[in-house]
Amino acid sequence: MPQRSVAEGLFEWPSDQPQLVGSRCDACEHVTFPAQDSCPKCGATKVTTTPLSRTGTLWTWTRQRFQPKNPPYAGREAPNEFQPYGVGYIELPEGRIEARLTVGVDEELRIGMPMELTVVPFATDEDGTEIMTYAFTPANS
Repeated sequence: MPQRSVAEGLFEWPSDQPQLVGSRCDACEHVTFPAQDSCPKCGATKVTTTPLSRTGTLWTWTRQRFQPKNPPYAGREAPNEFQPYGVGYIELPEGRIEARLTVGVDEELRIGMPMELTVVPFATDEDGTEIMTYAFTPANS
């Protein structure tokens, strides 16, 4: 089955070691994800695209048990086919990012647990192309 990323430039993939793509301000060194054309911290317009770390720790999380409004949610499943999922903030060395979690909604999570980036199926296009997105999964310790 053909696959594509949910958004161009969001993460480096296909790869056995995918990485999120952020931007680093050349003036104040603030890192932003997803990458932006200017710095939200100091307003500078010179930023450099930078890969982010693949591992971090779970800062906090919640569980999405109902289908979000569409838009902005881009899922294509019927409401009765919606599968709940976890959402968390992952503390990377470069800063905190929001991400989908791969664990089931009833599985145990704890603040500070090691997490690792992965790429997972999100939806299927009308032409049968599988749309992939990034997520974090508990890291093997």
